[in-house]
Amino acid sequence: MLIEARRSLLLLVDLQTRLYAAMAPSSANFLARIALLARAAALLDIPIVVTRQYPQGLGPLVPELAAALPDTLCPLDKMTFSCCADEAIASALDAGCDQIVVAGIETHVCVLQTAFDLHARDRHVFVLADACASRSRDDHDQALARMSHEGVRVASVESAIFEWLRAATHPRFRDLAREIRNLPRAGSSS
Repeated sequence: MLIEARRSLLLLVDLQTRLYAAMAPSSANFLARIALLARAAALLDIPIVVTRQYPQGLGPLVPELAAALPDTLCPLDKMTFSCCADEAIASALDAGCDQIVVAGIETHVCVLQTAFDLHARDRHVFVLADACASRSRDDHDQALARMSHEGVRVASVESAIFEWLRAATHPRFRDLAREIRNLPRAGSSS
């Protein structure tokens, strides 16, 4: 199954300053991918939902993400690990889109629990492996394997964007392809 822009909603989970500082690996590559994903969704009129876990303790959104989001978008705060366990967020996720593209932190906690809950609600869930992180690489990898085994689809930022575009004739193709080319490559720390 391909990711379709007209069926998609982008969910960005808990990309906050204090959480991000503890992630492995912490690199501009990760933040650049997250920011590109947010800009692409906004350019393609894909609804975006952004959450923050206990912002008083875990801080605001990372600045690179906040700068990439539409000015009118307000993060939804939560205390639950699964976004679906919070009534306001669950309602926002019921925006008529059956494909939910998920990125965020931590992969093995909030991302995993949210993905499983969305999957149980008959949504097609796509977790973007290179746009998720955990403090431990083992936790991240184990969570991705577990989600994949249970029917959650694992993809990458680049594949999601190209699936949203579908063809080089898309009016936004050149802009987004240029940004993808300028991303730091895997293994790069800047």
